[in-house]
Amino acid sequence: MQTILDTLDLAGEQPGAFVGQWLAGRGPSLACYSPIDGQAIGTIRSADREDYEAVVHRACDGFQEWRRWPAPRRGEVVRRIGLALREHKSDLGAVVSLEVGKIRAEGEGEVQEMIDIADLAVGQARMLYGLTMHSERPGHRMYEQWHPLGPVGVITAFNFPVAPWSWNAMIAMAAGDAVIWKPSAKAALCAVAVMKIIEPVLKAEGVPDGVLSLVVGRRDPVGEALLQDSRIPLVSATGSVAMGRHVARSVASRLGRTILELGGNNAIIVTPHADLELAVKAIVFGAVGTAGQRCTTTRRIIVHESLMAPLKAALIKAYRQVPIGNPLESGILMGPLIDRDAVAGMQAALEAIKTQGGEILFGGEVLNGGIYDAGTYVRPCLCEVRPEMPIVSEETFAPILYLMAYRDLEEAVAIQNRVPQGLSSAIFTNDLRESEYFLSHQGSDCGIANVNIGTSGAEIGGAFGGEKDTGGGREAGSDVWKAYMRRQTCTTNWSEAMPLAQGIHFDIG
Repeated sequence: MQTILDTLDLAGEQPGAFVGQWLAGRGPSLACYSPIDGQAIGTIRSADREDYEAVVHRACDGFQEWRRWPAPRRGEVVRRIGLALREHKSDLGAVVSLEVGKIRAEGEGEVQEMIDIADLAVGQARMLYGLTMHSERPGHRMYEQWHPLGPVGVITAFNFPVAPWSWNAMIAMAAGDAVIWKPSAKAALCAVAVMKIIEPVLKAEGVPDGVLSLVVGRRDPVGEALLQDSRIPLVSATGSVAMGRHVARSVASRLGRTILELGGNNAIIVTPHADLELAVKAIVFGAVGTAGQRCTTTRRIIVHESLMAPLKAALIKAYRQVPIGNPLESGILMGPLIDRDAVAGMQAALEAIKTQGGEILFGGEVLNGGIYDAGTYVRPCLCEVRPEMPIVSEETFAPILYLMAYRDLEEAVAIQNRVPQGLSSAIFTNDLRESEYFLSHQGSDCGIANVNIGTSGAEIGGAFGGEKDTGGGREAGSDVWKAYMRRQTCTTNWSEAMPLAQGIHFDIG
């Protein structure tokens, strides 16, 4: 553990604010714990309101200069950030594993997402395209163009402590924005580690102070100040639905913009035409990966009644073989939940399942003895339920997988879509008509719809996000860069007349 911390200079108390240089922080000391064994792994001197004001002031000043840099030059800075992350992929991945309990492969995979989005943003810096339109007025040219928006606030959750920041920050930097990062208090050491990796790049490239900022602090005074701050035109937030509703209301009250990536209650439909072996592999990774703490975690299996028995047996067999333990050790496939509160939430959900008439088929118990005494390790759980049970419509951030049967595909899709969340979805079938129905306007209502792959593991080349209670926001690929810029419609009259639009005549002699 100490070697991991020493490698990225994380030993001892860390400053809680960064604006191109570190600010000591005047708020209370924040203890950082590892869910692996419950031990403290560091402390951060959090920011107070005065620190927050200093960060935002620097961000506003930095933006004024940064937006004047040509976009390809901004892209070059992003490219060098990506190279720094490549160099420290293993080290940063280990810090992610240490602080939030992901297995090493998933920790490094999250850092790879940061590298991938940097690559995408480098190219995007040369493709901030506008459109030219034909004007209805003779002798006029009309077009639209995109300008940098301003300082952007990015709020991230513990389960993906670094990648979602990069999805926003790399694109926003290429677009000419400054970025203020408020990480989860449960994963703040990861955020400090990222800035320590990036700091030398910013200095070497002469990036203005405040273009990339970090502010570690509590909801009040830091979090609420960020939401209410009219100097920040856009806030991107990843987290729970309840948090997202609060963010949306607060930012909307000042007519600011939001990008919300919130809860998921993701389902896989398994039809009679599915490759069952393929489906089982995807289901187990989707349900057990990150100990069920991904927004794209597979939480519901909607299986044709003819396959319920064999699928149930295959999943129980697979679940018995999942190695659970220290995520830093090789061969482990499932680490701990983030803390004991998460374990208690899982146990409460299991009680609700039984009360509502569901059946626990396998697992769910809290593990004890040795490293398990941290109180954060559980056995992943399989349950057979009915789709109308209230608990099925809730997102329990834990490895609980619901199995339910269907008779025809329309019923399966209806079951999938009946929950309030709409992030990721999948169908396993080798029947073209079934897959096309699922992907059509009559099919999945989610932002992500997959065929013969699971719900988890989205690539940054496609826009990431979902509908309904998931918040409607999109991050990463496609044309998401437009969210970080302001659109301007421009018309130039190069004639000697003054015609009006819509054929209006207004003569003044």
